[in-house]
Parts: sequence; C-alpha cells; structure tokens
Amino acid sequence: MAQLLTEAEIQEHAKVLLGWTVEDSKLQTTCTFKDFIQAIEFVNKLVKPIELAGHHPDIEISYNKVKITLTTHDAGGLTLTDFDVARVVSQIN
Repeated sequence: MAQLLTEAEIQEHAKVLLGWTVEDSKLQTTCTFKDFIQAIEFVNKLVKPIELAGHHPDIEISYNKVKITLTTHDAGGLTLTDFDVARVVSQIN
C-alpha cells in the first residue's frame, strides 16, 4: 500500500502544482474549455497515461468544465502517486 504523505509533505508538493487545491485529503483542479467537445477531448487524452499509472481520478464533466479529484482511497488520503498523476494531468491540459 502507498505511504500517506504528512501535511508538510502535501503542502510542499501542492505549492508547485498550479491550479490545484488540497481539500479534505483530496487534490483537485477544474479545467475550463471552449465547449463540451473540447472538454471530452481532454478527458480522452487522459485515458492512456492514467491507465499506465494505474491510479484513476474521479472525473466530473459539466458542459465545458472538467473537475478532477485525486486521492488514494486504499491509503485513506494523499500519497505521492496522487501528485504524480496531477503532474501528468497538468501536462496534458
């Protein structure tokens, strides 16, 4: 099982992720696009790298907005894997 990060470690990793927030042991971002089609295209681009990472976010789509939430359910909070996947998502966006 992945190792939970301490609050200090979480804050250290979070400060280099632009557009992401930490709330209730979850790492979140919302991406806004021109329209629904671009939002779906973004989500589709996430499939392969996220599947390779083996760590799947919760994804909410609302027309042109995509909210991504990361946490390591098995560990009960944030782990380094969450931040690794967040960096992948940020690179795609």
